[in-house]
Amino acid sequence: MKKFSYPLLLLAAAMMSSGTAWGAEEVVTDSGTTSWMLTSTALVLLMVPGLAMFYGGLVRTKNVIGTMMHSFAAMVIIGVLWPTLGYALSFGPGILGGFIGWDSKYFLLQGIDDTIMSTQIPEYVFAMFQGKFAIITPALIAGAFAERVNFKGYALFIALWSLIVYSPICHWVWAADGFLFNLGAMGAIDFAGGTVVHISSGVTALVAALYLGGRRGYPRNVMHPNNLVMTLMGAGLLWVGWFGFNAGSAIASNLATARALTVTQMAAAAGAFTWMVIEMVQHGKATSLGVASGILAGLVAITPAAGVVQPSGALALGALAAVFCYLAILLKNKLGYDDSLDAFGIHGVGGIVGALALTFFIRPSWMADAAAKVGGSWTVWQQFGVQATAVGVTIAYAAVVSLILLFVIEKTIGLRISEDEEMSGLDHSMHGEQGYGLINLN
Repeated sequence: MKKFSYPLLLLAAAMMSSGTAWGAEEVVTDSGTTSWMLTSTALVLLMVPGLAMFYGGLVRTKNVIGTMMHSFAAMVIIGVLWPTLGYALSFGPGILGGFIGWDSKYFLLQGIDDTIMSTQIPEYVFAMFQGKFAIITPALIAGAFAERVNFKGYALFIALWSLIVYSPICHWVWAADGFLFNLGAMGAIDFAGGTVVHISSGVTALVAALYLGGRRGYPRNVMHPNNLVMTLMGAGLLWVGWFGFNAGSAIASNLATARALTVTQMAAAAGAFTWMVIEMVQHGKATSLGVASGILAGLVAITPAAGVVQPSGALALGALAAVFCYLAILLKNKLGYDDSLDAFGIHGVGGIVGALALTFFIRPSWMADAAAKVGGSWTVWQQFGVQATAVGVTIAYAAVVSLILLFVIEKTIGLRISEDEEMSGLDHSMHGEQGYGLINLN
């Protein structure tokens, strides 16, 4: 029987131990794997300023600093919360019936000072790698309500959201005793965060956009991006960082890492290519914003699938994501809700497409391993049911809890800025600064 191999199973085993058991062979650090994981951690962090540039270039001049601050605030706030509470809540042993994790040794990372995981990396490295996912996820949400939120309200929202929404979902999908991790023959497949990161943030973004309402003058007034050059540079940084995001999630430096990196590159290119073709057919020209959007759509879709699909599957997922994300943005324009920077249209829709469609492109050897694991047969449609369950649970939980958080914060310290503040722009009203030394009040 072929051994069932799935990188997260290694993590599961690692999270069940905190050192070397009596009489067991000592686990030593593998310098090659550790070096790659340190590099991957830095690459994922690079995505956050990349996201800041991507979002910052898409808003109006008077909001560029305020919008970029949303990403940097996530680096600061979640950067403190994650080692304090987030890691314990996400990867600690399950409590409250497995709803959330907790172990006091993970509080402030105080109990992992000497821990080498079974994957032969210091647990500090794994904790910091996962912390970068926790940082970028709430930052993605900010694209939905760009140009119209109070900074203090936003800061409180992402802090609470990270603990109450992100951490439980992370535990369900990635922790050893998470119910979605153990669902079916191989669990809900989410190699690098299609469900945990993109669906949770995308759905929250949609709820926030609907709850807060549109920007003043939307959709009557056209709101042009202030700097598409910066947006393209941001997309490029995101593409580079995504190699750490996906390939790093193998928690190894081996064949699985190479596969994940390869399909990440191919899906991003396929997404951008498909978006270009759609625009040229429909409008007769390809746009820089379209290319950037296609890149992200492809990257988002391959994220849950990077460990299980072959190159042909990566091309298909990238193309499918571009089509569905493009249609989602068209639908948004018809419905008239103001998801300012298409956080749901790209991340929510792309994540759903990737999480569900990956089922039809899984390596045959994986399906055989799954069948062997359950001692019988395991079909594509059974796995699709597992994927759909994970997607549905994530959508429902993120939507309901996020709506409650938005309501409470809006009714207490406030979240939506006043018309006068929106007129003057976030840069001036929230930070007392100007991005380019001039203000455009359009």
